[in-house]
Amino acid sequence: MNRLLDASVLAGPATLIITGFGLVAFVGLLSDRHRRWWTTIVPLVALSAAAATALSGWVINTWWRPFPDPLPIRVLLWGGVGLFALGLAGAGWRRRGWPARGLAAPLLVLALLLPAMKINAVYGYYPTVRAALGIPDANAIELTELPNVPTLPVRPDQPLAQAWRPPPDMPGAGRVARVEIPGVVSGFRARPASVYLPPAYLSAQRRPQLPVLVLIAGQPGSPQDWLVAGKLAQVLDRFAATHNGLAPVVVLPDATGSTLANPLCLDSRLGNVETYLARDVPDWITTALHTDPDPRRRAIGGFSYGGTCALQLAVRQPAVYPTFLDISGQAEPTLGTREQTVQAAFGGDQSAYRAVNPLDILATTRFPHTAGVLAVGRDDRDYGPQARTVLDAAQRSGMNIELLELPGGHSWTMATTALDDALPWLAGRTHLTPQANPNQ
Repeated sequence: MNRLLDASVLAGPATLIITGFGLVAFVGLLSDRHRRWWTTIVPLVALSAAAATALSGWVINTWWRPFPDPLPIRVLLWGGVGLFALGLAGAGWRRRGWPARGLAAPLLVLALLLPAMKINAVYGYYPTVRAALGIPDANAIELTELPNVPTLPVRPDQPLAQAWRPPPDMPGAGRVARVEIPGVVSGFRARPASVYLPPAYLSAQRRPQLPVLVLIAGQPGSPQDWLVAGKLAQVLDRFAATHNGLAPVVVLPDATGSTLANPLCLDSRLGNVETYLARDVPDWITTALHTDPDPRRRAIGGFSYGGTCALQLAVRQPAVYPTFLDISGQAEPTLGTREQTVQAAFGGDQSAYRAVNPLDILATTRFPHTAGVLAVGRDDRDYGPQARTVLDAAQRSGMNIELLELPGGHSWTMATTALDDALPWLAGRTHLTPQANPNQ
């Protein structure tokens, strides 16, 4: 059963099966012997679906702009295919009797699975059958279940990996806990967060003081997107397996407040997200987790909105987050245009926006003690140029920064690869292992 649930829905047999059933379903929805069906109704349904798709694309990408990223043409086209299926089912329902109507519902479900799979493939959001069905992994744990155990003493100049010896009771994989991180200082109303605890943290004999990676998801989405779409536990478990159970503790806080909200990861009229991530989250980590308290052992990262957020916190709060991983982030926080952003967040106050905008800060401030990695897909025409703009600005500010250009576009598949590739560098930078270069 686990092998079936963990089967990929991005490639392989499952995609072929869904495609086959989808095509058969469309044949069934199109079936009709009457001439008027083919000469009038089907063309009318097709034109209506095309018009609705075009209108939806304009509303979402130009007028409403609920997402930081415009919907790609492929997503809109496959959405149009879904609307076409809905139109065929509705038109057929009115023309046919009950035996045929009873078949229409399952045919429609199968037909809609095809565009849903194609849209999912663009983003790589649901990588497996388990993720698509919302079935949780078997690695859940409650923080209260973990005993208080002695911590491993390590010299300040010694990487943790050189002092650590895995105890016999250490499990072979990490666990994930769902937690609440209240906005005590910020007042930000965050959704439940998650925490990945590597195998070394779970020993009942002794516990190393591990570094912490705060990882932010994209928008729209939820904090758990890194677990589902980003395959976080699998990536960290692989790293731990080759490092005697050691890996960073990863905290996945909420940085938006709801699925569609976009508070720009700063303190403004839209919410105090910067204070939440720079004060409330570190304070909670200090009190709730047994990790290394040194801020130099803490990093922040994220994908898309989360990548922009990581850059913002790195330049706004360098003492809190001196290390960052920006995966496909934007050059500046935005709600569409700068004018729209400044008006919504600061009531039109341009100076208030410049005070929090990363490029403006990098142009006037030196960051000799900050290090980061920018990661972007080679096929990403929107965020690739922005990453290079940030790279140039960060280098001029004195940052130690690298650019990783990876296969793919703006997708969770690329984000997973970026985290996997940057993890050795993050581990070295946070003193978990000896220093490593992210391009090696």
